[in-house]
Amino acid sequence: MAVDADEAIYELEKALGKNLSTDLDAAKLERMQAALDDVPLRQIIELIERQSSPRGAVLLRLLPPQRATAVFDALDPAHQADLVEALSDESVTSLFAALGAEDRVQLLDNLPAEIADQVMSGLDEEERESTNALLGYEKGTVGRHMSPDVLAVGAGEGVGVVVDKLKAQAADLETIYLLPVVDDDLMLVGVAELKDLFVTHADTIGQVMREPVWAEATDSAEDTARWLLATTNIAVPVVDADKRLVGVFTYDEAHDVIEDADSEDTARQGGAEALRRPYLSTPVRELFRSRIVWLLVLAVSAILTVQVLDVFEGTIAQVTVLSLFIPLLTGTGGNTGNQAATTVTRALALNDVRTRDILPVMWREVRVGLMLGLVLGTLGLVLGWVVFGSDIGIIIGATLLSICTMSATVGGVMPILAKTIGADPAVFSNPFISTFCDATGLIIYFLIAKAVLGL
Repeated sequence: MAVDADEAIYELEKALGKNLSTDLDAAKLERMQAALDDVPLRQIIELIERQSSPRGAVLLRLLPPQRATAVFDALDPAHQADLVEALSDESVTSLFAALGAEDRVQLLDNLPAEIADQVMSGLDEEERESTNALLGYEKGTVGRHMSPDVLAVGAGEGVGVVVDKLKAQAADLETIYLLPVVDDDLMLVGVAELKDLFVTHADTIGQVMREPVWAEATDSAEDTARWLLATTNIAVPVVDADKRLVGVFTYDEAHDVIEDADSEDTARQGGAEALRRPYLSTPVRELFRSRIVWLLVLAVSAILTVQVLDVFEGTIAQVTVLSLFIPLLTGTGGNTGNQAATTVTRALALNDVRTRDILPVMWREVRVGLMLGLVLGTLGLVLGWVVFGSDIGIIIGATLLSICTMSATVGGVMPILAKTIGADPAVFSNPFISTFCDATGLIIYFLIAKAVLGL
């Protein structure tokens, strides 16, 4: 089967060609459809992720409805949006309706308004109401990512009755493994797990339920997701401000939230925006947009470094050997700051550090920076002394000590300051810290040089 699948993939990619349009002759379509029949679902997903949107749309049209739905559901929301714009109206309607309410919301967030209205109009009244209910919550909240498709049971219901309900409704539920228990007003009073229903000898749900742990619909989706993934729970009930059950937040949805958040943080720490779709299916213009803004910001920020060099041009002219160490010192400062920023940004994401911990973090990073500076500064002192003389050795050693201490402290504090003012800590991490530490490190370097050399 593996060999046949690989051959089918090869034939498909060859058939797609370099100049594929969405209009193909019947014979070619038939050959591609036959080849797809031999390809496992996972490999079809990977194949579509490597294609442009028009090519991916062609492949989706060739799949049977059930396989097309499964493939479409597995794609990133931004990639789904690209395919929606490339697909015909009837194809979009069936694929969109087959998604869960929470997945529809993520897709709608990536669609132009006119296309979003078009696909919403193809839903039945019940599907439209459940989707609009989630759209009513702010982006980034649990309510935006929960599923309203959950079976709520009463404490007085019989265990056997509930099992029969699960059998009848399983295909329409987001999860059958967690059962929220509610009272007559839909207030959450407990939870029960599917396995409890099969091993218990109790008569009613109230005898097997346990105290509930829940999330509010207005809670941060990222914070709740990180908490959920760190537990053994497969899902958590979601309630409104009055503790009425409104949905369920599942493990797989939490995983998607964290994957998106981590991708965004990683991209921003490297001076770019997250693509939110597979690389090969991302249009070149999107790759350009994800990078150009950051490059412009960093280019403007780098002017600070040029200005510092201009101010101390006379010092460099008098002792030209000082210019040799500029790359070493700026690189060390930027790397030290980035290490601290990355560590603290991750700690913030995991709730190991909170905004009120700014002073303890600062004190820890001061000490870490001092220790790093002592090691690197001692090395710089010895090498500089041996090669260029005692004065240069002292300048390099003292500068490395100062720069490491300053950079570690700034790198540790800036992500916390960013979160305090409501900004993304990753934005204030590597790119900006590198620029700040470059300029500040050069000022420290030349001030120490002027003091030691008496310039």
